[in-house]
Amino acid sequence: MSLELALSALERGQVVAAPSESVFGLLADATRPEAVTRLFGLKPRGTEKGMPILLPDRAAWSHLVLEIPKAASKLADRFWPGPLTIALAAARSVDHRLLSEATIGVRWAGACPAAELAARFGRPLTATSANLPGAPPLNAAESVRREFAEAVRCGELFVLDGAAPGGAPSTVVLVEPSGIRVVREGAIAAARVFAELGNEH
Repeated sequence: MSLELALSALERGQVVAAPSESVFGLLADATRPEAVTRLFGLKPRGTEKGMPILLPDRAAWSHLVLEIPKAASKLADRFWPGPLTIALAAARSVDHRLLSEATIGVRWAGACPAAELAARFGRPLTATSANLPGAPPLNAAESVRREFAEAVRCGELFVLDGAAPGGAPSTVVLVEPSGIRVVREGAIAAARVFAELGNEH
């Protein structure tokens, strides 16, 4: 599947699998409830876990959160675009199924097909890994097509051609009034995060 066809599928509210900075992700329009419903139909999981979001650009961040604290802005200045997911208190307009304890985790991804799709689409996209719950992440289009064979056959999932490089997922940082916490250490070491913040954490 080409990038243009993938964009058309997203515009229709469909789900697209595309390579991210590490593995294939399941992308859907995070602003459309029906698209989010389709995503959870493909990958059932507890909504309490939340769903990471890809930003089309940094400016879109402010529409998804209540506020952007200085520490969060400083981390974005240093590590975006790149594999750092920053979780903040979510705006009321964000679909509750994407939240984890009232926070939304977002990142402006580095160069990859998923980031290009987000930028061209112009709206936030979901970014959960393209695998069934409990199964390992997938790095190749053909592997995704096999794992979601029925959804692909029925036109419920569109798979962008190509491969993902593998490697560690994004690092997830929660920024709260009480401080900064590394929820998941991934491609960016926790020590680098805290070094960037200095005394602010």
